[in-house]
Amino acid sequence: MTKNLFIKTYGCQMNVYDSDRMADVLAPLGYRTVTTPDDADMVILNTCHIREKAAEKVFSELGRVRQMQAKRRASGAEMVIGVAGCVAQAEGEEIIRRAPYVDIVFGPQSYHRLPEMVARATRASGEAVLETDFEVVEKFDQLPHTATSNGPAAFLTVQEGCDKFCAFCVVPYTRGAEFSRPAADVLAEAQRLTGAGVVELSLLGQNVNAYHGEGPDGSDWTLGRLIRALADLPGVARIRYTTSHPLEMTSDLIAAHRDVPQLMPYLHLPVQAGSDRILQAMNRRHDRDTYFRIIDRLREARPDLALSGDFIVGFPGESEKDFEQTMDLVRRVGYAQAYSFKYSPRPGTPASALSLQVDEDAKSERLQRLQALLNEQQLAFNQASVGTTMDVLLERRGRHEGQLVGRSPYMQAVHVDAPDHRIGQIAPVTIRAGKANSISGTMSDRFDEDAA
Repeated sequence: MTKNLFIKTYGCQMNVYDSDRMADVLAPLGYRTVTTPDDADMVILNTCHIREKAAEKVFSELGRVRQMQAKRRASGAEMVIGVAGCVAQAEGEEIIRRAPYVDIVFGPQSYHRLPEMVARATRASGEAVLETDFEVVEKFDQLPHTATSNGPAAFLTVQEGCDKFCAFCVVPYTRGAEFSRPAADVLAEAQRLTGAGVVELSLLGQNVNAYHGEGPDGSDWTLGRLIRALADLPGVARIRYTTSHPLEMTSDLIAAHRDVPQLMPYLHLPVQAGSDRILQAMNRRHDRDTYFRIIDRLREARPDLALSGDFIVGFPGESEKDFEQTMDLVRRVGYAQAYSFKYSPRPGTPASALSLQVDEDAKSERLQRLQALLNEQQLAFNQASVGTTMDVLLERRGRHEGQLVGRSPYMQAVHVDAPDHRIGQIAPVTIRAGKANSISGTMSDRFDEDAA
């Protein structure tokens, strides 16, 4: 019998990948994914611990799901509720205590055992299933060899965990130590995806450029070598990777940006702050000059490279002088896109115990100034695209009749008038307008000639 599965995904691309794999694991039990939770037989919240007040937002959403569960039970139906991801890993027992109607709580290293958990939860034990141990068994070995993709672009996890222990970050505690998948497994999954029509692969990892997987010959493969092997696979037209750490931006990987045409000229390279004093307090283990040198080497290898980044404003002890150094770094680097947040303590992280917490009003004021500068740079980058012709991967229908939306090599959202049968194709688009968060254009005559 077919059952409805609704998964709400919070946070990063790795959670998107994990949610797809959860659906794969549950498919043999008869579950099919649906777009709303109202009539779902199972609801899973795949959570993220990075954002401010992440746990409270999960409990708020659970309150709404509980009402749906009660409504279904009143009609004689059931609804299994699961909480997955990093909030589940960090606060599993608290979730069970505060929300006893939740049936399953499991961390990001445990979802390959979902069928077993569901079986345990549906038995009339009255107790929630809690699975938050870090498994010795390799999770990826237990997943079904299927190719789940909702379009021509797909995420592909190659690395998990982090050994950097930045003072503000919970990832080492919720995802565990760094682990790299064997290269043969990554290549096999990539082939399954391209066989299903995927042309763009986004390689994922909490610290993806720390990838050191075993190669088919038993040697240690770096991310640069893995990218070169993926580029040799038939059907792989585009490759991206995220998220990176400056310390792992090796010469081999920089050379891949120069040598591999499928590797897109866009890189997300978080720096978090522009002050050496704050970088040291964050335990980032690099300074601003190191970051500048890396950017220079990348741009020498790939002159058309565009950058995005992450910034934290108001880290404990940050002075106005420290913040101005962050603003100076942003002006010097120039970002096509960036993410910026106010610092908020995460329980169990070293920074949460630091004194000299920055006043909330000061954080808000600094964040407003930083975002104004980043938004100015993003708009300028988009407007600089006007008049150029770039290859755009057309991914889905737009909001307007006859409109498609795709992605440029620089991750810009591109709107273009084109028929639906172009979805999944990479088409040359001449850019006519650049806005704050997107660009738009028209199909190039060259595409019509190529398609004729």
